[in-house]
Amino acid sequence: MNATSAPSRAFLFVRHGATDWNRDGRIQGRTDNPINDEGIAQAFAIARRLRPLRIDQIVTSPLLRAVKTAEIIAAPSATPVAVDKELIAFDYGNLEGQVITDTMRTHGLMSVQDFVSILPLDSESWTSAGDRVLRCVGRWVSARPQGTVLFVSHDLIMQALATKLCGKWFANRYGTPYRFAPTDEGWVVDEIY
Repeated sequence: MNATSAPSRAFLFVRHGATDWNRDGRIQGRTDNPINDEGIAQAFAIARRLRPLRIDQIVTSPLLRAVKTAEIIAAPSATPVAVDKELIAFDYGNLEGQVITDTMRTHGLMSVQDFVSILPLDSESWTSAGDRVLRCVGRWVSARPQGTVLFVSHDLIMQALATKLCGKWFANRYGTPYRFAPTDEGWVVDEIY
């Protein structure tokens, strides 16, 4: 583990509900788009899947799509929601708003993971994104030593965290909660059923 140390125990994470830009395949980053009807349905699906669990704290990115997702998840159990700016979406710089498939074709990229190899000078660095989300998670998990913390953020932020903790990306789907947990062999990310 580099610059920032791993959290002390397991925690939960979800990606915000989908937006129109997600539907259109655009690089969204920090553009503050709200979730659409499909995204609202995904947030309610997450809330149903998490109903059997006791969640003590929800921490969300400040962007509208994440806040609304967090509020929907929190409502049935009146779980407290806090906004943390360190969970904000990745800053893609001048790639923001571009169509993902067009950008991949232009740069000869084979997978979305390859985006980190073409980040423009005005974007956030991949390392700093991983460090900030790891720092944020560690702080909140430590603040709730006996509680379960759920984080609501964005795909690339979750991938940066997975890279830091697990050494690889994972298949991150809308409407799907995940548990990051330490094991004897290292950290794993598992879907919560």
